[in-house]
Amino acid sequence: MSVNFKPLADRVLVEPTAAETKTASGIIIPDSAKEKPQEGIVVAVGPGKVDEPTTVKVGDKVLYGKYSGTELKIGGTDYLIVKEADLLGVLS
Repeated sequence: MSVNFKPLADRVLVEPTAAETKTASGIIIPDSAKEKPQEGIVVAVGPGKVDEPTTVKVGDKVLYGKYSGTELKIGGTDYLIVKEADLLGVLS
């Protein structure tokens, strides 16, 4: 998960987890009906603001808002860059 990208200020680079392809009962979900992922793994973290350092760290599994951040592609992999304030929480 090493990426040559350093977010600025309070931004966090997240690699979204893949959307489910099957329901619990085994029904296959087509691409057009899949929900946009709302959780992912933190890949890179900015230093934070002067009076507010970032609280998440690389490797944390986080939840974020459905329409949060900006999607980008680095080295063929899809990522999401979000402000730390847009993160809803860290999953343990």
